[in-house]
Amino acid sequence: MSMQDPISDMLTRLRNAGMASLKQVSLPSSRMKTAVAAVLKQEGYITEFTVEGEGAKQALNIVVKYYHNKPVISGIKRVSCPSCRIYCGAQEVPQVRNGLGTVIMSTPVGIISGKDAKAKNVGGEVLCYVW
Repeated sequence: MSMQDPISDMLTRLRNAGMASLKQVSLPSSRMKTAVAAVLKQEGYITEFTVEGEGAKQALNIVVKYYHNKPVISGIKRVSCPSCRIYCGAQEVPQVRNGLGTVIMSTPVGIISGKDAKAKNVGGEVLCYVW
């Protein structure tokens, strides 16, 4: 069975790992998932990530971050899905939880946070909200 939405699968695995108090989560790797993990690390939602293996059998290992025995990621929501893409311009980058959360976007510059998109004045596809 083929996976229809790999980014959604990644976000669900992260959410479930936090609820189950797991130290790390492993999932199949891709360039897009690695870029999303890099943004999550940059924004402080995960401790670290590594890509292991070679060729088509690469695995992305993400170490979940906790604060006072609770996961730092309290919520994560997929916005744009393969059947319904959601785009925004540089001036319309959404805020999550009045600025307390992060928007992850796919732009012509690459996969970046909403804060960086505003700074670079680029718009693109809204991938997910993290808070």
